[in-house]
Amino acid sequence: MQENINNNETLDFEIKNVNLYYGEKHTLKGVNLKLAHNKVTAFIGPSGCGKSTLLRCLNRMNDLIPNCKIEGEILFKGQDIKAMNPIDLRTRVGMVFQQPNPFPMSIFDNVAYGPRCSGIKNKAKLLEIVVDSLKKASLYDEVKDRLKDNALGLSGGQQQRLCIARTIAMKPEVILMDEPTSALDPIATLKIEELISTLKEDYTIVIVTHNMQQATRVSDQTAFFLLGEMVEFNDTDELFKNPRDKRTEDYITGRFG
Repeated sequence: MQENINNNETLDFEIKNVNLYYGEKHTLKGVNLKLAHNKVTAFIGPSGCGKSTLLRCLNRMNDLIPNCKIEGEILFKGQDIKAMNPIDLRTRVGMVFQQPNPFPMSIFDNVAYGPRCSGIKNKAKLLEIVVDSLKKASLYDEVKDRLKDNALGLSGGQQQRLCIARTIAMKPEVILMDEPTSALDPIATLKIEELISTLKEDYTIVIVTHNMQQATRVSDQTAFFLLGEMVEFNDTDELFKNPRDKRTEDYITGRFG
């Protein structure tokens, strides 16, 4: 396993010798990785290599899966996530899924849902949060006159940006994105990629992508996974230009995957 990171960088996550099993299946094998603050880190690799599984470890989503056993240690800002309240962790480490999943309610209520659940009832405060979150998700100008409309009437790309706004509304520190553009057309994909570049000023972002070109466009650092192992981790430019492991080179040059 090849790893490279500047020791002066502030870390949000430290993943230490993580092994994950679904029943008897050994899905993640001895993963060690450090994720830097306010950087975009991409997880790449062929289908079934463990990249989405590792992503879901970061906010304990795998806790919800029966027969899932995790060994090793994951630290979030120095704290073992196993000792954290999972709801608190998932508030601080938000997630955007592969398929846009807006709630069947108004655009406004989608974004206000989390803050309301956390106890915010003041209408002016909720409006401020909704507007700010939609602006940060580059969606406000497109929906400002339709906030009471059902969110399911939005296009796929708009729905995904709404889901990002819904995540932002909870004021997370990290945003996890599991192939967030795989269900979108090229124009909608470009808008999400531009948005990621803007969001990293305020958030740490970890993105799983099957699209290597996307990884080169949006990420600062890239980890390559194969058969449950993290094969190589480096600055994105360096990993793609000068891979140090032959398996990485074979994958990014299209010899397999």
